[in-house]
Amino acid sequence: MQPNIAVLGAGAVGCYFGGMLARSGSHVTLIGRPTHMDAIARAGLFIDGIRVKERIPLDTAPGIEQGVHDAAVVLFCVKTVSTESAARELLPHLRPDAVILSFQNGVDNVDRIQQATGRYAIPVAVYVAAEMTAPGVVTHTGRGDLVIGHRAGFPRDFDLAPLAALFAHAEIPCRVSDSIETELWTKMTMNCAYNAISALGRARYGRMVEFPAVRSLMERAVAETVAVARAEGVELSLPEILDPVFQLAGKMSAATSSTAQDLARGRLTEIDSLNGYVVRRGAALGIATPVSEVLVTLVKLLEDSVSSPAD
Repeated sequence: MQPNIAVLGAGAVGCYFGGMLARSGSHVTLIGRPTHMDAIARAGLFIDGIRVKERIPLDTAPGIEQGVHDAAVVLFCVKTVSTESAARELLPHLRPDAVILSFQNGVDNVDRIQQATGRYAIPVAVYVAAEMTAPGVVTHTGRGDLVIGHRAGFPRDFDLAPLAALFAHAEIPCRVSDSIETELWTKMTMNCAYNAISALGRARYGRMVEFPAVRSLMERAVAETVAVARAEGVELSLPEILDPVFQLAGKMSAATSSTAQDLARGRLTEIDSLNGYVVRRGAALGIATPVSEVLVTLVKLLEDSVSSPAD
């Protein structure tokens, strides 16, 4: 019997993975913005994907209490700016045996969830190019795979294999890693290379890597991220990670970053959890991060521009 699943923060990532799970027979409840939830409640979720072009019926809930009370698995997909507040709101309605999976960008969300609630969340490195292109429509243009694992210092007595099998049954490739910290920092490196530059240049990933000057800038952002990761005790190698970073553009050439999508909608971005995190940890560890500092500053300026009325 498949577990009841709730998706908290059902934007593009949550809708894609929630939709694929529902398509495979899981009972999935989405909790997200009314614009999309109302459309999905009326007509189902339409996945306009690479392989799947299908309308899928799903339940939606008007709030956390109604959405998670009977969920055995919660996909925690909220933006990182809302991690603590969403976790605290979730806690009173969560089953004692419920499993929380952090489907978020950044490397410290499970720590923040644990500090806010006392509950352990399983970190997930998520690779997918998806965007909500109309009410109740998620467009999937690249990848769609997961890496899960237990963080060092957290309980490891929970078997992750059934979760991986649940995703695999839904045609979502999912690998269990014995070194999830390395996986999270690898994903972080990808985000720090692409997210801000895609947003600032209004460019898709494939176009970005065609410009030698942009590739050079991306490489410098990667070098800073790797230096901070290594100072944090995570064994990343700059020569080894550069090829996967640039190969990502081939696998997700039509993608634009979540930062670009947030700015296009006039929303706050997750830059503080990406390049901003590298800047803060670099300062604490005595590592210079000039490229990341510039990227953060420019994204913050653009955030202010799109959220404030014109002068």
